[in-house]
Amino acid sequence: MTSQSAAAASPAYTPAAMHAQSPDEELMLRFGAGDAAAFDTLYARHRGGVFRYLLRQCGNRAQAEELFQDIWMNLVQARTRYRVQAKFATYLYTLAHNRLMDHFRRQRAAGPVYDQQEDPLPEFPAPPTAEPERVVQSRQQAERLLGLVRELPAAQRETFLLSQEGELSLEEIAQVTGCTRETAKSRLRYALAKLREGMQELL
Repeated sequence: MTSQSAAAASPAYTPAAMHAQSPDEELMLRFGAGDAAAFDTLYARHRGGVFRYLLRQCGNRAQAEELFQDIWMNLVQARTRYRVQAKFATYLYTLAHNRLMDHFRRQRAAGPVYDQQEDPLPEFPAPPTAEPERVVQSRQQAERLLGLVRELPAAQRETFLLSQEGELSLEEIAQVTGCTRETAKSRLRYALAKLREGMQELL
């Protein structure tokens, strides 16, 4: 076997392995050129964060799932028009933000209605040998955090979720939500302060 054929047979040179090492923007361009496997990698990377962002904004799993499907369908439909003008995550969460705003306008909702039973808890992992009391405490912390996130003003909640779930910078959050960087910074600062204060009450 030649060195070239050996390299081609190596797992490091499989399309899946190459996609796993590629930046999001390159994957989206490949998808636009017809590489369906590139989309699979993008979806695997971002599906969790996007769904949690939607769920904790609209507060209802059925609605979040519908919005989630719409957003990915919009991404598929826009694949040939995509141009790298910002980080892919900024582009994706802009789609999510716009779809969510359309949803709220159509529902004419004064604010989201939360189904607390369907909101997945954030993870506060306890060691395998942890006492039952510690496990209960971790769950209480997770439930408390979700409750505090729900209570944040809408703009602060979205800024916090874009920072945590989308891992967006202040500049990127400002671009997604149509505000200034300073406004995004202020919203995130207030959100974090309220969350810290609320979590301290549990200790």
